[in-house]
Order: sequence, then structure tokens, then C-alpha cells
Amino acid sequence: MSTARADRVDLDELLAFIAPRHKAVLTTVRSDGRPQLSPVAMGVDEQARIVVSTYPERAKTANARKDARVSVCVLSDDWDGAWVQVDGQAQVLDMPEALEPLVSYYRAISGEHPDWDDYRQAMHRQDKSLIRVTIERWGPVATGGFPPRLARP
Repeated sequence: MSTARADRVDLDELLAFIAPRHKAVLTTVRSDGRPQLSPVAMGVDEQARIVVSTYPERAKTANARKDARVSVCVLSDDWDGAWVQVDGQAQVLDMPEALEPLVSYYRAISGEHPDWDDYRQAMHRQDKSLIRVTIERWGPVATGGFPPRLARP
């Protein structure tokens, strides 16, 4: 029987936890104040910001432009794995400003690209944008399971 956990971590521990994880749910605020949730691939850039590749016309992008307050729920690959909610301020970058940050995004998730010129051309052609989230606060790194009172033998 697994026991639920909620481990408080400092910023360095948080970054060590989220950097190798690339599945997340980005929450932005709609114009009516309700949350808008988007499953995303994410990375962590050299300045310890969460980065998400997107397109200018996506709801998450429009919402982040209007209200920079966002939350990111970073998930583990396995369903029962640990997760953490991170809150921060979003910045949206569009082409051409987004180009080199998109290179950093790719490196954070996949490492080196076999042809960076081709990648850059594709990002321009697709008119990609990037959402950068400056981390302001975070919850504990949590795992699901039974409350400790029920997990005892």
C-alpha cells in the first residue's frame, strides 16, 4: 500500500525535480476569470524558467498575454508518480525574438538537434511562440496514495 507524500523543497530541489520531466498542464486565466488548462511539453531554460513552445493563436498564448499569472502542474511520466504545482509570471515571445529561446527549449527537452539551421527555419516557417514562466512559488512535491493514517499496518 503506497502512502501519500507532500515534500517541501527549496528552489534547487524543485529545479532538480522538474528539469527531467517534460509533461505538464499549463493553467492560464480566461477573460471571464475561469481557468484554461492545456497539456504541454515543457522544459527549464538556463535562467531556471519553465518554457513551453506554442503558437500565437492558441488560447493559452492569448490568455498569458492578457494575464501573466499562470500555474504549471509538472507531472511524472508514470500516472502514480510525483508531481508539483508551480506558480509564476508568464512572458510570451513571438518571432523573431522567440527563435533562440526555442533552441534552448529544444535543448532542455531533447538535447542537441542534428541540424540547427533546419530547426530554426522550421520555427520561423511555423511562426512559433514561446511562453516563459518565471517561478514565483511552488507547492510540495506530492505523490498520491493512501493517507498515512490508512497506510499503517
